Amino acid sequence: MIEIPARKGKSTRLNRGETVKVINTTGQQVVDTWAFNAADLREFMSMEHSRVALGHIMPAIGDTLVTNRRRPILTVLEDTSGGIHDTLFAACDRWRYELLGCEGYHDNCTDNLAAALAELGLAPPEVPAPLNLFMNIPVIDGNRVEVRPPVSTPGSHIALRAEIDCVLAFSACPQDLLPVNGLAMRPTHAHFMILDQTQSSKHDYDGRPSRP
Repeated sequence: MIEIPARKGKSTRLNRGETVKVINTTGQQVVDTWAFNAADLREFMSMEHSRVALGHIMPAIGDTLVTNRRRPILTVLEDTSGGIHDTLFAACDRWRYELLGCEGYHDNCTDNLAAALAELGLAPPEVPAPLNLFMNIPVIDGNRVEVRPPVSTPGSHIALRAEIDCVLAFSACPQDLLPVNGLAMRPTHAHFMILDQTQSSKHDYDGRPSRP
């Protein structure tokens, strides 16, 4: 199991058919998640394209997220977190915190993405809108959005299977000025683990062991 340090980022490679399990270790910690085509980082998981492909704004078990070239990239196999994730908000950045009144540098998911990929000797061609795992951003009256605490519990997880060879990046969101990471507004760490194709194939879309 690999730690995503509090307020920081981490990256990994995921081969086609492998599954990554992202664990909300302490509960209520948002994990910004990106996936890039390992052969061409200019192709990446796209929230705007995925919303069109799915027909809804939150991915559920069995759903496949797609790239900016509308190709499958990650499929949701399991979700024990309550199923509340966000595909609307951009990654936080220095300007977001300036607008919230922060003076001086503040850790942010945009910089965490760059730092995480740099560990693999890579650089993002741009900053795509992330899949904000565990983030609770309801749409009110079909128009207005709100920031609410996550509903995820300690140890809950989501499992995502790679449909192509990917480079994944995660950021344990450092937001501490809004209840993005819970009412305490104290960002914490999270974890992930990679399951091989044999382990991945033991589960159906509903998260239960496959029938023999």
